[in-house]
Amino acid sequence: MNLKQLYYFLDLAETEHYTNSSERLSISQPTLSHAIALLEHELGVLLFEKQGRNIRLTKYGKIFLPYVQNALGELQKGKMTLENLIDPHSGIIELAFIYTMGASFVPEMVGQFSGREEQRQVRFNFYQGTTHNVLQKVTDESCELAICSYVPDHPEISFIPVYKEELVLITAKNHPLARFDQVDLEQTLPYPYVFFSKSSGLYPLIHDTLKALHIHPKMACIVEEDLAMAGLVSINYGIAIIPKIKALATFDVKILKITNKIPARMIYLAYLKNHYMSPAALAFKNFLTRYKKLTIH
Repeated sequence: MNLKQLYYFLDLAETEHYTNSSERLSISQPTLSHAIALLEHELGVLLFEKQGRNIRLTKYGKIFLPYVQNALGELQKGKMTLENLIDPHSGIIELAFIYTMGASFVPEMVGQFSGREEQRQVRFNFYQGTTHNVLQKVTDESCELAICSYVPDHPEISFIPVYKEELVLITAKNHPLARFDQVDLEQTLPYPYVFFSKSSGLYPLIHDTLKALHIHPKMACIVEEDLAMAGLVSINYGIAIIPKIKALATFDVKILKITNKIPARMIYLAYLKNHYMSPAALAFKNFLTRYKKLTIH
């Protein structure tokens, strides 16, 4: 049994005439007759019987018909769903991003992309998490694109830099360091840190930076994301090195510029190498790589 046989059966059930169906299907009448005969042989029943010059469904044909209609209807729905998903002008983009990108960068990029006339019908499905989490979404193909930190042990993933953030030190407003506007990280040695967990893309950057400066901080606690870190710092649970994100303005913390020469936090667009990407996702990827915001924020 194959799809052609089912489509032929469905059309013949509608016309009840071999000649009319063969013309509608653009095939010869013997080809149609042979296909129906093979289908009947496989099912072990006659699906049609003669009625004068025409034919009609047998009892068994009438029983089989709704199943064929439902099956072919579902296949058509699936085809239409796929067509909609891969339409560059009305498809769906599965986008994962790390927590800090959800406050401004992602909404700004999505807003500008969706504001263009040719992309107004494109929809997004979003997922937030740590760099480890969002890269897992890319590798298991739940998301086509991710905005996150760079991770070196993912040779199957391409990373394109698209955004850069300044790292700052934050303290509670009543912390001894809060009287300064800038700080050398050596001044932080007496104070415990709220530190990012190893699943965060920021962990290796901050860990390696402090190690290069021969600074081995005391740990107050470990967290996964920036807002939890800012909240704990605001109650003087510790100090922290964190990207200078807009959300910090909503917390009762002091933001200090770091005077040491330390690298900025780079944000990347990540996607699977040599892998099919839907036209809508490809359009957003090209938009982001053209737009790159690599000045310090």
